[in-house]
Amino acid sequence: MKIFTVENIRLADQYTIQNEPISSVQLMERASSLCTEWIFSNCKHHTKFAIFCGNGNNGGDGLAIARMLYLKGFDVDVFVDKEQLKFSDDALINYKRLKDISGISLRDFNETSKYNFDEKTAIIDELFGTGLSRNPEGIFKEVIKVLNSKNNPKISIDIPSGLFADQMNDENSTIFKADYTLTFQFWKKTFLHPETGIFAGKVIVLDINLAQEFIENTQIDDFVIDDKVIQNIFKVRQDFAHKGTYGKSIIVGGSYGKIGAVVLATKSALKTGSGLTFVLAPNCGYEILQTSVPEAMFMDGGEKFINQIEAVENTVYGIGPGLGTEKETEKAVLEFLKNHQSPLILDADALNIISKDKNYLKLIPKKSIITPHPKEFERLFGKTENSFERLDLAKIKAKELNIYIVLKDHHTQVVTPEGTVFYNITGNSGLAKGGSGDILTGIITSLFAQKYSVEEAAILGVWLHGKAADFAAEKYSKEAMQPTDVINEFGNVFLYLNKKATTQL
Repeated sequence: MKIFTVENIRLADQYTIQNEPISSVQLMERASSLCTEWIFSNCKHHTKFAIFCGNGNNGGDGLAIARMLYLKGFDVDVFVDKEQLKFSDDALINYKRLKDISGISLRDFNETSKYNFDEKTAIIDELFGTGLSRNPEGIFKEVIKVLNSKNNPKISIDIPSGLFADQMNDENSTIFKADYTLTFQFWKKTFLHPETGIFAGKVIVLDINLAQEFIENTQIDDFVIDDKVIQNIFKVRQDFAHKGTYGKSIIVGGSYGKIGAVVLATKSALKTGSGLTFVLAPNCGYEILQTSVPEAMFMDGGEKFINQIEAVENTVYGIGPGLGTEKETEKAVLEFLKNHQSPLILDADALNIISKDKNYLKLIPKKSIITPHPKEFERLFGKTENSFERLDLAKIKAKELNIYIVLKDHHTQVVTPEGTVFYNITGNSGLAKGGSGDILTGIITSLFAQKYSVEEAAILGVWLHGKAADFAAEKYSKEAMQPTDVINEFGNVFLYLNKKATTQL
């Protein structure tokens, strides 16, 4: 799914209105109807809605939703700024329609602080839409502060009021904090970054059927990894195949006390389909590895830590889990990189070794994948003020080094050398545990070995990792789930993918 900017969305609306054809107020009615149906289906325990409407088209959506919810039998109170009733043309039409319904009370924003927000009341935010370019002030600011202080369920339509769609807000911005955001047609960029996404809550994308021709023809650099993207990448396993068909992976890692990391990476490579899987580790982990992952073949890399990395042709290397940064390990990694030309996957201590000298970055083979978390990224490329700046720097470095950067975060970003960004929307905070990154290294190494392209391996890898985590969280909770639980869900993810692929036939 493409991520449209505010300007792109405005143009998509215009194109749809001109070419469907449909009037702007009818398009507003369509969007409002979809929101109403979602609210009706999901708000089973709330019989009253307090809807806060601004004067623009976002407020117009709110006025339409108020009318529709009332006609479905809910109690509805609508709040507007009675001192400034200068609505947009479409919002004015819905305001007049609403005034004809005697059962809906129209209240002033000044009444907000005294209003009875009882346990049956849900709050719907329609103060500002995506066109907002300044921080809320005056009565709007006060209303948002009051609403944020309430424990009632909060729903924003299209975007939480006060939140910018395409960029960071100021530190002192006043922003409505939603539990759910019902957004139209596209994810907004700010929903996908930790500093701003926290205000959106759970995001529900409603397809309002904007012109598909315009969407397809608009060139965009930012994408969300959704099921459609994955279905275009995933390859069903062929019946007349053998182990050589699905490549050879070598997971390089482990050191005394850190063998678990390389176990997790190796298990992940095996469970995601690698044809032949080797693990190059120190001898102190030999028995652990042979016992815990008997399907993988052991390669001797040293005694208590790795001091040599054997070069094997036609093999994909995943280097880093539990590796350590001993001098001899550092020497072995750098020596290997100097002589290795094929793309590989680098993570964890492999990245920490490279970060010791900026000249080492040039040793990373072209088209390789690196998978840093924010601190590892900082050590490699320097400090940034926020995740937006970090992403901008990642795009520069991916192009400069001709590599792919998998920037791990709540919504992990895959950054290509061409400057395209793919945001992953699977996964959850249950992955915020040691070992989760090792799993991802194993997955991506395995997929690349199976002849997925570098870009496909990275995109499918982060999605698969997150999807398995979502399945694990459903069974065990985010708190209790472990990285091994995530690995054990890979089979269910592949069943899901194969079912989707079969259904398409």
